Formats: sequence, structure tokens, C-alpha cells
Amino acid sequence: MNSIFSDRITDVPKSFIREILKIAVDPSVISFAGGLPNRELFPVEEIKQAAIRVLEEYGREALQYSKTEGHQELREYLSQRYKDKHRLDLGVENILITNGSQQGLDLVGKILLNRTDDVVIEEPGYLGAIQAFSVYRATFNPVPVSEEGMDIGRLQTIMSAKSPKLIYAVPNFQNPSGISYSEANRQAVAELVRDSNTLLIEDDPYGDLRFEGVEKTSFKKLIPDNTVLLGSFSKTIVPSFRLGWIAAPDRIMEKLIIAKQAADLHTNNFAQCVIHRYITDNDFDRHISKIISVYGSQRNAMIESIRQYFPPGIGHTSPEGGMFLWVTLPEHVSSMKLFEKAIIDKVAFVPGHPFYIDRREVNTLRLNYSCVDEETINIGINRLGQAIREQLAE
Repeated sequence: MNSIFSDRITDVPKSFIREILKIAVDPSVISFAGGLPNRELFPVEEIKQAAIRVLEEYGREALQYSKTEGHQELREYLSQRYKDKHRLDLGVENILITNGSQQGLDLVGKILLNRTDDVVIEEPGYLGAIQAFSVYRATFNPVPVSEEGMDIGRLQTIMSAKSPKLIYAVPNFQNPSGISYSEANRQAVAELVRDSNTLLIEDDPYGDLRFEGVEKTSFKKLIPDNTVLLGSFSKTIVPSFRLGWIAAPDRIMEKLIIAKQAADLHTNNFAQCVIHRYITDNDFDRHISKIISVYGSQRNAMIESIRQYFPPGIGHTSPEGGMFLWVTLPEHVSSMKLFEKAIIDKVAFVPGHPFYIDRREVNTLRLNYSCVDEETINIGINRLGQAIREQLAE
């Protein structure tokens, strides 16, 4: 009997992280598994007041259908913010509001990828991008990332041999590793892409969440005609509104708008109005500074606990911002087997294998520190350290 399902959906992996969260919902489990912003930092009262003002000022207009490109004033705000904060000249006409940056990935795949088209993906790489591009049956070409950024030799080999359609990168506080590309690495990647037909997808949901170090140059600045930039309010205001955006060159934006129209006509107009009202009436940068302060302290607490409780020989990244750090176990230790042991001890994390292409047993894992307080981090890392010691003793 023939399957009723399309060929494309059969190749798409489940979100392993979402499956883990079903286990971690037990309140007795300390979870470092999710990629969740800290709910205690959501500006609830300010959002409430913004919603009231939108209804008072816009009334029925805020509840009506709207234009595909998105709320005009919100796009103008983003254009000006990029200019003021990041020295990027992005025209309002080059910004499209999306249902989170995840929809941005889907729209990019929809307009650019045919079956077996080559896509460069970071290794380890963001699971959401792997899922999004898998729908379009792309051929993934993993390039390892280190504390410096992409492996330039490996990228050069792929660029020479395959002329990939896309390079997907999270250069600031990468998900899952937490690393950030160095300035030299960004320049080297840009040189490889500049005179090619390859598009670089610069996903930057965490860029504003820097708690140490200095801002690095955006690919959108280095190679503007070859870069599609994705952003999101999910990590800086609230995730439930699902508001993100794409900034793209003219030739790309035209097709993105058509794809967006075919997908959902436009992003939630009321939510866009509320977010714009919120950032107009409040000190957005002060709010971000509060998030940075909390996340920085929680990262410090996690690294200190790792040093205290993990046995020798365990590596970890030291992110300068964002929400995640990456742990490397001894080569013979399976992070999936460690997860099975750790969950019995009431602590959860994400084993590394979902962030790789076609690898099952790996010795790496992702820890999230953004939504767990410092005292709980200490308890949870202590439990995880004990589980690692038990695993090493077997």
C-alpha cells in the first residue's frame, strides 16, 4: 500500500530536544535541556500596557489583515536599530517580519533549495536548521566549528568541489556550542563566499545577549550581497509571540515575499503592533542589559560548578554570551548513555548526536543555563558530575 505522506516529510528528523522536554517536565528533574529564555525576565506588565495602548490607539485596525512585509513602524525601528547599534545599513524594504526566525529558515529553503542541492551546515549545528532544510531534501555538507569558528580548510574544499547553494551559520554564541567566530575567521569565510553564487544565512537570535568580549563584524557587513540575516525577538522580549525577521538583498526579498504570502499571508499583526508599542514606550536596551546580567551570572555559576564537580579530562566551551555551553567527554564515553543514567538521577541535558548529520554515538552534549537559577545549577551539575564519574567507572 502506498504511503499517503510526501517523500520530503519522511526524511525529516524529529526534534530530539522536544522529545527530551517531555521527560524533563517532571518538576523533580533539573533540566539543562531546553533552549528556553528565563521566564522571570519576561516584561509582563509592560507587554500588558502595550497591548492596551494598541487597542486604544489602533482599535480594529490592529485586528485586521495586514501587509505581507510586516508592520511598517516595526520594520522602520529594526532598520534604524541595525544602523545605530551595529553599523549596518538595512533598508526597510529589505526587512520581512516572520513567524520567528524558524520560519525564515523555511522560507529560505522554499525559495532556494531543490532536491540534493548542497548546503553547508556547522558541525555541531542547529537542529532547527537541519530540520528546516531536510524538508527540501538538501544534501548536507558539515563543516566542523571550533572556538575560532568554521574550519576554513574544510569549507574551502567544499566550496571548490560543490559550489553549495547555502552556508548556514550562527556566528554569535552558536547553538549548540556557544562559540563565536573570531574576526579573522569571519574575514576568511567572507573571502571564500564573496565572488561565488553561494548565499550565507547568518542566523543571529542571540547577538544582543553578549556579557563579555567585543562585538564582531556581521557577515551582512562583510558580504552584504551574499548574506541573508535572520533575527528574533524571542530571546530578548518573549518567545510566544513568534516574531522574527529576515533582512535580504532585493533579488532574494522578492521571492521571500511570494513564499510568505503562500505560507500564511502575513505574521500576526496584533503581536507586531504590541511589540512595537513595547519597544517605543520602554527602554529596550535596559531590558536587554538585565537579561545579560542574569545570564552572565548563570553562565559563571555553571562553569564554576563544572570545575568543582566534573572529573578531570572533561572539556567545555566558555561562551561570551547567549544561552548554551558545550561539553566534551572522553572519546569512549557516549553522551546518550550518560543521558540515560543522568535522567535517573533527575538531571537532563541534550546529548550531542541530534546536532550532527548521520551520527548516533558522540561524546558531546549541550547544557542550557538561561532558565535555571544559580543554586539549582550547582545542584544539577553536581548530579551530572556524579553520573559522569559512574559512567567512567564502568
